Amino acid sequence: MSAEPRSRGEVPFCPSAQPGQKGAFAFGVVGGTVGERRVGYLEGRVPVTDELLALAGPVKPTEVFRFGAPCSGSRCSHFDGSDCRLVTKLVQLMPPVSKALPACQLRPDCRWWKQEGKSACHRCPAIVTDCYNPSEAQKRAANPGTPVPAPAAA
Repeated sequence: MSAEPRSRGEVPFCPSAQPGQKGAFAFGVVGGTVGERRVGYLEGRVPVTDELLALAGPVKPTEVFRFGAPCSGSRCSHFDGSDCRLVTKLVQLMPPVSKALPACQLRPDCRWWKQEGKSACHRCPAIVTDCYNPSEAQKRAANPGTPVPAPAAA
């Protein structure tokens, strides 16, 4: 069962949401190895239910699933009033992990896609909301206090 698709004029979705956020749904499952986690994308948006969250046991659901939800805007420490600084830092600090665009059902409504385009999608499979062995780049990007690096000269 998929969550209702949203029209393009509405609030964009955050692809790094918490399952308790209003309107949250799962759109990916974390796999890979301990050292190299990768998200596999679901064929649809799966509403958050007690049954879905129980599938993650005994670990936190954010270690197993990637969740999307309407962007929290100014209620999020990564939002600067117009852009998501998290995705800006991820694009500038992390190498791409995919050459092709992942088959992601969130993309049409995704804030990261709307803001950073393909560059965000090429890094997205490596993003795990609760990661216990993040790279230095991931730590720096996830820290809201880390300044956004200046773009590299072309």
